[in-house]
Amino acid sequence: MVVDVVEVVASVVRMGGNRSWDAESVVPQPAAAPARSRATPRAAIRSGDLMAEDAMPRLMKASRARRRTLLFVTSTVSEERAFPGAERPARQYDLLADGLRLAIHEWGAEDAPPLLLVHGGFDFARTFDRFAPELAKGGWRVVSWDQRGHGDSEHAELYSWDADMRDALSVFDHVSPGRPLPVVAHSKGGALMTQLADAQPFRFTQLVNMDGIPYKSRIPDVAEHERAKMMDDEISGWLDHRRRTSTAERRPGTIEELAKRRGRMNPRLPSEWLERLVTVGGFESEDGWRWKIDPSMRFGGFGPWRPEWTLMRLPGLPMPFLGILGNEIEAMAWGTPPDKVQPYMPLLGRCEILDDVGHFVHIEQPELVSEIVLDFLGERA
Repeated sequence: MVVDVVEVVASVVRMGGNRSWDAESVVPQPAAAPARSRATPRAAIRSGDLMAEDAMPRLMKASRARRRTLLFVTSTVSEERAFPGAERPARQYDLLADGLRLAIHEWGAEDAPPLLLVHGGFDFARTFDRFAPELAKGGWRVVSWDQRGHGDSEHAELYSWDADMRDALSVFDHVSPGRPLPVVAHSKGGALMTQLADAQPFRFTQLVNMDGIPYKSRIPDVAEHERAKMMDDEISGWLDHRRRTSTAERRPGTIEELAKRRGRMNPRLPSEWLERLVTVGGFESEDGWRWKIDPSMRFGGFGPWRPEWTLMRLPGLPMPFLGILGNEIEAMAWGTPPDKVQPYMPLLGRCEILDDVGHFVHIEQPELVSEIVLDFLGERA
């Protein structure tokens, strides 16, 4: 069975999330181990299923039989496609976050003040290769990480909003233990950091949200028994998805083919940039290139989370806040009308609307957006 892009995107839409991802098809595979890459493996990545022994005994036994080790690799300088202004991180290392290995990437001087960059759903830290160097020129040690199941970080048994939040806290504690720091976040990362800033504002000096402000009409509250039913349906749907994709692998192809697939969801980005993304966010096996993103993942894992919660948290943020939105509404973005955001701005907040810019504001206009961000970060509260 082939899970095509239409089905996967439909599942993302049902989750109410951002569709900015690589638009890659996944193909269920037999239990045989995949071919080794010819390059040096970065680390062993585990892939498994989250299923209760008493609830799914036969499926768990099959899962144990199928479980295998996947070898992912970090691309070398010679493999990376060049793009004007794009730079490899100055430092790359791993961080153990509650037993899960996260890949950390840093640009700029090691002794400079830290600034966190948070990527969006189905992206990875190296999507900042063009933007992060601009911020580093402003005197910052720019730190980003691949979220679980993305890039060079470990595949997990659970993907959820809360799990991403716990991983983020581990990165905060590692990069700036006991001290607040500025955070710049894109798309899903922006929504995630807005929630964290509302819950733990003492961790932030400033927050920049780049097109990560979901908007939907507010929903009425529901009775407790209806909440339980909704959660039961959501978890059941997630387990069904894991069952279908537990042995899936991403479809291989050439660099140009993978770039073209992603371009269907990122039509405003140049092909040269998309080809670079393949070489920094994919790995090459004997049968071709594949994205490193876990093929079993879908946006947000399972709840509780609703897009409109982000907008409703904005007014209470106590730290300086900057929202950056492109006015070109794209299919893979949140579809947030700029006029819907302005009434929710916090006391120390403002929103910049960029003309002729889509969802990936920091990729389409890296110099302009970095200038706006650096000016904002200089405004110490």
